[in-house]
Amino acid sequence: MPKLLFLKLGGSIITNKDQTNTPDLQRIEAIAHDIKQALDQDSSLTLLIGHGSGSFGHHAAKKYGTRNGVTSQEGWLGFSEVALRARELNQIFVDRLVDAGVKAISVSPFSGIQAENSRITNWDTSIISDCLYQHLVPVIYGDVILDRRLGGTILSTEELFAYLAPRLQPERILLAGLEEGVWRDFPQNTQLINKIHPDDIAALQAEIRGSGSIDVTGGMFTKVQLMIGLLKQLPSLEVQIFSGSTPGNVQALLMGEYKGTLIRNPKG
Repeated sequence: MPKLLFLKLGGSIITNKDQTNTPDLQRIEAIAHDIKQALDQDSSLTLLIGHGSGSFGHHAAKKYGTRNGVTSQEGWLGFSEVALRARELNQIFVDRLVDAGVKAISVSPFSGIQAENSRITNWDTSIISDCLYQHLVPVIYGDVILDRRLGGTILSTEELFAYLAPRLQPERILLAGLEEGVWRDFPQNTQLINKIHPDDIAALQAEIRGSGSIDVTGGMFTKVQLMIGLLKQLPSLEVQIFSGSTPGNVQALLMGEYKGTLIRNPKG
């Protein structure tokens, strides 16, 4: 697959994460334009997009504790609500991509994944591979999943990427959020960590903090830890954590620039 990149857009940048079910349409449209510009400028670019649920999914998920399992009828009602809200935001986002001229197609994680104890046990990824082969842009998203042990749960976009990356072999994974990168002193945000190598993770664990908004699927350290796990399987992989709220950043990163925090194995 020529120059395959994974791009994750955090729910915090495409929604107002602290106001229920509120998309940031202006930012979504700007990002859709950035993606279209990058695809037009580089014909070899192949792209898989994932996005978080932000204010559409996290509030309901926290209310019902969906991430931790579903054991009651009320819990299943919450499961349905989280699924509805996640799909609603996905539709809004894909609509804007298509309006911008991107050949985007939604791929529902719920309909294809089997899981046990919050781990994917089976996912037929051939649909995603076929979309990429046809130069479509598949769009996945953090979603509810049926789970053999927990009944139901939620898997984040990063967890979906972690399963897909060894199978699709992207060159880079770009994680766009509100923050400029990984801060050593969040929320003061005066010490940006420019590079992280896998050996750094133990020393950084006490310093890297979580999300400033509701995030039922884990904060920044969880994201970094997942990505470092991928580097063990894909030694040449590069991961960038950067601000998707800064105009032009998404296009710049898709075109190969480095901003924010770079996670990779030491070279040489």
